[in-house]
Amino acid sequence: MKQQPTNRWQWAARVLGLVVAIMVLWWLLFAAKDNHVGIEVDQTINTTPEQIQSIRAVGQWEFLSISDEELVDTVRKGLFSDDQLVRIYYGTLRLGFDLSQARDGWLQARGDTVTALLPRIGLLDEDFIDETRTKAFYEKGRWTPADREALYRKARRQMLSHCLTASNLRSARQNAEDQFRRMLKAMGYTTVIIRFEQ
Repeated sequence: MKQQPTNRWQWAARVLGLVVAIMVLWWLLFAAKDNHVGIEVDQTINTTPEQIQSIRAVGQWEFLSISDEELVDTVRKGLFSDDQLVRIYYGTLRLGFDLSQARDGWLQARGDTVTALLPRIGLLDEDFIDETRTKAFYEKGRWTPADREALYRKARRQMLSHCLTASNLRSARQNAEDQFRRMLKAMGYTTVIIRFEQ
């Protein structure tokens, strides 16, 4: 009879152990039902500050180059005869912008969309006349360096008037937009928004 309580305790311990094991197993199954193993690809594109700085560090970006030649003359009336100076000036006007002048935050990325605020298109180099190619077409009389400088300034004004037109500025702007759109799409962005400063 003394063995019976031991059997009861053993039997109760086994039942209790079985109940605890079932509860632990049930808890593990419940806790792990929302867990899964898989591979996810991060679709976001991260433009690093180094990439933005390297684009900006290029500095001047040229989008349209216009070669021009101007025949410029001046006449000085004299008592017996007139003095005349005729020269041909050659120049290349380069249109674009200097990205080092872009304001902070000029490139903003969010997900697969990037917005670029580019500087205004303008003349990249004020010294666009190639003086080594300037030719004296006709010269009669005596002319001072100041007279030649005045003729140079006249040629410069004519080149600006003939080349720095709304149509050429539009073409340079379109080229800039196309080039930046291609570059940013190559970096992985699907939506590229290009704006220019006013």
